[in-house]
Amino acid sequence: MMTLRIRRLQIRNIPPHLQWEVLDSLLVQYGVVETCEQVNTDSETAVVNVTYSSKDQARQALDKLNGFQLENFTLKVAYIPDEVAAQQTPSQQPRGRRGLGQRGSSRQGSPGSVSKQKPCDLPLRLLVPTQFVGAIIGKEGATIRNITKQTQSKIDVHRKENAGAAEKSITILSTPEGTSAACKSILEIMHKEAQDIKFTEEIPLKILAHNNFVGRLIGKEGRNLKKIEQDTDTKITISPLQELTLYNPERTITVKGSVETCAKAEEEIMKKIRESYENDIASMNLQAHLIPGLNLNALGLFPPTSGMPPPTSGPPSAMPPYPQFEQSETETVHLFIPALSVGAIIGKQGQHIKQLSRFAGASIKIAPAEAPDAKVRMVIITGPPEAQFKAQGRIYGKIKEENFVSPKEEVKLEAHIRVPSFAAGRVIGKGGKTVNELQNLSSAEVVVPRDQTPDENDQVVVKITGHFYACQVAQRKIQEILTQVKQHQQQKALQSGPPQSRWK
Repeated sequence: MMTLRIRRLQIRNIPPHLQWEVLDSLLVQYGVVETCEQVNTDSETAVVNVTYSSKDQARQALDKLNGFQLENFTLKVAYIPDEVAAQQTPSQQPRGRRGLGQRGSSRQGSPGSVSKQKPCDLPLRLLVPTQFVGAIIGKEGATIRNITKQTQSKIDVHRKENAGAAEKSITILSTPEGTSAACKSILEIMHKEAQDIKFTEEIPLKILAHNNFVGRLIGKEGRNLKKIEQDTDTKITISPLQELTLYNPERTITVKGSVETCAKAEEEIMKKIRESYENDIASMNLQAHLIPGLNLNALGLFPPTSGMPPPTSGPPSAMPPYPQFEQSETETVHLFIPALSVGAIIGKQGQHIKQLSRFAGASIKIAPAEAPDAKVRMVIITGPPEAQFKAQGRIYGKIKEENFVSPKEEVKLEAHIRVPSFAAGRVIGKGGKTVNELQNLSSAEVVVPRDQTPDENDQVVVKITGHFYACQVAQRKIQEILTQVKQHQQQKALQSGPPQSRWK
């Protein structure tokens, strides 16, 4: 019981309207969550009991989350005493994925709500030979209507796109079971049509998936993919990274086998991809909650033709559109990347960096190496907040894609922002209070080096180190502080009348 107690925490004073995904993604920053169940109380705020997989993870969560500010609510975190843990019956300890199975659809709302809204699922995207599209649609659309009805799916056949192409894409949106049933029906139709028209080539199942999810599908040293191949008796290949462009971020997963084995493989492949998608959406929802005006589509996670609903599980009010930011307000961020990755970021004849610059709407320049054996190179990114988000997001992604960090590690980069020397104190805060809060909020390391000599523009450097989302949160919060300082300066200038001689 002792081992359970030192792994179990109770978190009180949670905002009642907070999205479950936000809470989940906050908790998993400190370790593996085995169970997380809501406690029924009379308070307006929500209370949850959380079990971490180790005492160190629980202790870190306790240290970081106790007193953590979430939407003007201060979280209160404590260990659950032995006697309370002992009294809990098995029915009060839901099992299932991360212990959240029994809460059912109410989890799609918030800890304090009873929302029954169904979340947006990730669509299945198939690629089929053009000669089979007619059979899949059927006479006057009868076949596709029948599949749609039987599997309760929304199916779009993109037959008008890519005129003359040998293959067409099909988007299926439904529950995982409905999606798999529709996929199997389409496979059966293609195999039957192949017999009728004496088509002798093998008909593989081709699934399109955004590159962001493919690495996790493959797994370390290809283990996940090998396991799916063995379990389903299929042969699976994935199109090379070289075929990707900024405008076509999908890779083709080709599965060879019988209708039955391919259908089984589809279930396993999509299970992995949905897990990656849900984790990414949870992380992004956390950022949307922390960064006012963050546009979740800014990274372009889904191609515009994928029929993908906007990736948000929160109410629209929680995610105001990006134009809240002054679009004319340009920021400059210096991002430090591994020197070995420079070629990949620039691309052949500078194509990749040009595409990236156009896509993000930012100026992106790579500074010369400071020394021949320099381990890092500085990328200078200039543009408004959304452009920073897009450009930095793609640079982090490229470094991960090209394996410049080990598969176990998350990409962590250092970014520098120059701030007016008179504003540095505001970033640090009294006794370092602001910078500590900033580090707790963002999970990034934020340092304002002491004894800096201001540059010719009277600016000093703030260093931010962390994974992409952490870095973004810290950058946005620092820019927020700078805006407040500027406004304060302007008000003081207005109150003190015309500039005095000291402003020479």
